[in-house]
Amino acid sequence: MLLKNLREEIDTVLKHDPAARSRLEVVLCYPGLHSILFYRLASWLWIHKLLLLGRFVSHLGRMATGIEIHPGAKIGRRLFIDHGMGVVIGETAEIGDDVTLYQGVTLGGTTLHHGKRHPTLDDGVIVGSGAQILGGFTVGKGARVGANAVVLAEVAPGTTVVGIPAKAVGGPRLVEAARPAPPFLPYGTPCDEVPDPVARALTGLLDEVHLLRARLGEVERQLETERTPVPIPLTAEDPQRPFRRKS
Repeated sequence: MLLKNLREEIDTVLKHDPAARSRLEVVLCYPGLHSILFYRLASWLWIHKLLLLGRFVSHLGRMATGIEIHPGAKIGRRLFIDHGMGVVIGETAEIGDDVTLYQGVTLGGTTLHHGKRHPTLDDGVIVGSGAQILGGFTVGKGARVGANAVVLAEVAPGTTVVGIPAKAVGGPRLVEAARPAPPFLPYGTPCDEVPDPVARALTGLLDEVHLLRARLGEVERQLETERTPVPIPLTAEDPQRPFRRKS
């Protein structure tokens, strides 16, 4: 069983990283794989109430890989941690199958109680580099978290979220049983679906300028109409005033 799981983990790296050229290279050179192996051992010790030893093995894994995974976390199959440096997975975090995490990701908690305080990532979630997912909520199946996003609330299945705090930018892509799974997307953020916030702000400003110009032109035309002199007939009483202005 252990060898089968190890083969799965290696095949996952080969599937998702075109830089990996052989199984031997993955075994020797991929800290994401090493961290998972340290975690599996530490988790076994933790489950069997060898808490201090489990934490010590986890600490060794952190020193060796730069990836910190608490032995109390629950991690499914085929987790892919790419690059990995700076990844932190808290004690009550739960990760489903086929999840991908990039460097600098934090699955953290925002409270000090001993219950569920770290997030749950359902199957197929992709979390981009530097993203922070903080709290005991769920990130739904197939969701994507953009790089450097700060997620503070539940994410619907199949949704892409970006920003600080994270907001949805794409419609849900919930994977149903009858539909094929969507292709893997590195870093979880499709460039054609995520609007450029600077460009969006500039577009909004230009629209506002056009609206203000149109309004200003309307006001100028109205004032010009009010100032237009209106000719009146000459009278004997006032022969020197050929016209009068509108009041």
